[in-house]
Amino acid sequence: MYCYRVSGLTVRSDLRLPGLIPLDVVAIPDVTIRAIVVPEALDDVSVTGPNWQRSADRFLLEIPSIGRFLLEAGHSIGYSRSADIGDQDIAIFLAGNVFGILLHQRNHIVLHASAIAVKGKAVLFCGASGAGKSTMAAALGARGYTLVTDDQAAITLDATGMPIVHPDGRFLKLWTRSIEALALGDRKGEAMRDRLEKFYVEPGVASTAPMPVGAVYMLTEDRAPRVAGISRPNLVDGSRLLVANAYRPTLVRRMGQRQAYFQVGAAIAHVAGIFMLTRPLRFSAMDETIAQLEAHWAEVGLTPAAELAESRG
Repeated sequence: MYCYRVSGLTVRSDLRLPGLIPLDVVAIPDVTIRAIVVPEALDDVSVTGPNWQRSADRFLLEIPSIGRFLLEAGHSIGYSRSADIGDQDIAIFLAGNVFGILLHQRNHIVLHASAIAVKGKAVLFCGASGAGKSTMAAALGARGYTLVTDDQAAITLDATGMPIVHPDGRFLKLWTRSIEALALGDRKGEAMRDRLEKFYVEPGVASTAPMPVGAVYMLTEDRAPRVAGISRPNLVDGSRLLVANAYRPTLVRRMGQRQAYFQVGAAIAHVAGIFMLTRPLRFSAMDETIAQLEAHWAEVGLTPAAELAESRG
């Protein structure tokens, strides 16, 4: 058995899950993952999608040519793989899409985001695939910032209504060009999948401690008419942007969780801030973008100006 921490939860799996940071043996895990005979359909189905079914506390997902997955009560994932599917291929889905659905079963808000820690708070970078979330987190990590999570971020509200990120410090997933541009070759691990030039990259310093949200940035490219810079949408638009960056937003709607996302979005917009970060995608502009971010953190109180000046020498 293999043990990991994913989004603040302890996980015991009968399959090695590359890209997750291993733990010592966990006696009573929060979540178990194991091979089972997954049924083709559920009883008492309440909601269905193109490749999934949901009952009261069970969720059945089929990924064509990969396998079927049965999630129960937010505590277990059973999987059965399609013919000729190896461990590497099915593990990617277990640690990514499938676990994201399990977090929804546990009533977590799950964003398509990477995050780093600034002054004990999580700073999130949201965006569609290819927007540069992992690259931004890796570039900041190379400058000494602690990685909180990569690709997906699980958020809950604490007893005071404060939005809290549950990190796991998983390995970054980066394309070869990003690894080379950021000089991270010494941290490069195994390929995510055969014939794919995307690799797991050791994050350096990674956090496993829950922390409040400090800020959320929506990444966009500075193509006309957009101009590079940081702006703040109004509360309603900010909440809508957050919902749009949910991990599988269509599923959020079908599972009746949009209101919960708006509630968390409003809390983040109020206590931390949701911002648009418009910047060039070229690597030569990364230093300028990070300097702009650090100046913004000082402005919003995440990094006191005196400490920022001292850190720059």
